[in-house]
Amino acid sequence: MIKSFLILIIFPIFLFSSQQTILVVAQDFNSSHAKLEFYEDSTLLYTANVNLGTNGLAWGLGIEKFQHKSDEPLKYEGDKRAPVGVFSLTNIFGYKEGGRFKLPYLYASKNLICVDDSSSPFYNQIIESNDKPKSFEYMRRKDHQYRYGITVAHNPLGVKRRGSCIFLHIEKSRGSTTAGCTSMQESDLKKIIQKLDKKKNPILIQIPITLKKIIKKRYPLLKESLLLK
Repeated sequence: MIKSFLILIIFPIFLFSSQQTILVVAQDFNSSHAKLEFYEDSTLLYTANVNLGTNGLAWGLGIEKFQHKSDEPLKYEGDKRAPVGVFSLTNIFGYKEGGRFKLPYLYASKNLICVDDSSSPFYNQIIESNDKPKSFEYMRRKDHQYRYGITVAHNPLGVKRRGSCIFLHIEKSRGSTTAGCTSMQESDLKKIIQKLDKKKNPILIQIPITLKKIIKKRYPLLKESLLLK
């Protein structure tokens, strides 16, 4: 039996007004570390240091369309780059059963997986299944990295090879880069998780600093951001 949680990682096809924004800004596409600011409306709630993909950043598939230069990388499966763009944050997941959060919570049971096999009809979906596809990752790991996490709705339509299973999660160790996610200290992540609210349409904006003017224009509530100066 396969139970799909696709609804948890699909965003609406229309743009919406977000009241909660996680802004991640790196120096360039090759940066594997960045700074984070968490806003509610124009109020800055938290700041943190985060880790990106080992190979830096690449253009992802999100809720906004941007023009980009031909020499800037696109996000592909296995490239060890974190996605650039604007993405919905759709649910929280973790190792504990139940959880009092304002964003939908997904319990990481032993059979809960995220499919990264682009030939599978369940590509880039979180499913619960005893029958495993050719390539996947367990949402309940043997380490602490997914003790708590947030699903980033990158490539929600499952475009083949354009990247899958992107999360905000706990860092492996201080400063450790990722395979394409964005990681941080557990204490920072937990502060963010406790505040995220489905009613406030939380989003992740993840960019190199070269996009700061575009983001300030499209998201005027971030005009006072120190990361966009």
